[in-house]
Amino acid sequence: MRWQNNRRSSNVEDRRGGGVGTKAAGGGIGAIIIALIAMYFGVDPALFLGQGGSGLSQPTEQTSQSNPRPAAENQLADFVSVVLADTEDTWHQIFKAKKGKYQEPKLVLFTNEVKSACGFAESAMGPFYCPADQKVYIDLGFYQDLKDRHGAPGDFAQAYVIAHEVGHHVQNLLGISTQVHKLKQKVSEKKANQLSVRLELQADCFAGLWANHADKARQILEQGDVNEALTAASAIGDDRLQKQARGYITPDSFTHGSSKQRMRWFQVGLKSGQLSACDTFKADSI
Repeated sequence: MRWQNNRRSSNVEDRRGGGVGTKAAGGGIGAIIIALIAMYFGVDPALFLGQGGSGLSQPTEQTSQSNPRPAAENQLADFVSVVLADTEDTWHQIFKAKKGKYQEPKLVLFTNEVKSACGFAESAMGPFYCPADQKVYIDLGFYQDLKDRHGAPGDFAQAYVIAHEVGHHVQNLLGISTQVHKLKQKVSEKKANQLSVRLELQADCFAGLWANHADKARQILEQGDVNEALTAASAIGDDRLQKQARGYITPDSFTHGSSKQRMRWFQVGLKSGQLSACDTFKADSI
């Protein structure tokens, strides 16, 4: 991915190396394991940690340590800032074309654990978006896990992670997340899971949409980049994660979509470049 000469975002909060104080209730190891399986790349981990996502709890202050960081980690933080800036430029353009105004999210870098407006979270849960404070949270160590554990290396795989979470922010701004949350309260667990899958696949499609617009505007893609993103999308499919965790899969419990579905919807956004093409809720088949 061509990124070194591109703009950096001013919306990055660096909380690496800080502490978060007392853990929120409900954050035991059992909840973390459930969250790891069901919430990879998810929205609002508080739903799994007993916080309810009300937005009433406030994040505690974290102070970064003054110890110098490895050059590779600093470069990765720089890369994250560039990708976030690129999503800002892309979504400003898309919203403007629709006569809307894009509100930029913040991106929080943390180490090991963090307190968001959605509750307490640990690195093992993976990156997440909290709609209560409109922030994306990521421990940069996740990228090593993505490479080593899930076999998805490459800078564009890393960019896909950010673009997916920003996709959840877009859903929040458009009111889609709120509508889905209300619908899920009225249906069975199986149907609620199906709604969650469509929400996640739409975020994958939005990630592809970003890649389409960013490449047309700034020629960011290099050979192999798309395959890196597809590999990452496949790596965190519900079927693959469940197979790794317990040796079998239960489709009715999927909340994010299968590997095949996640790859498909990223490609839909990438190839179409159209917001309307990402309406997973109207699609007869996902």
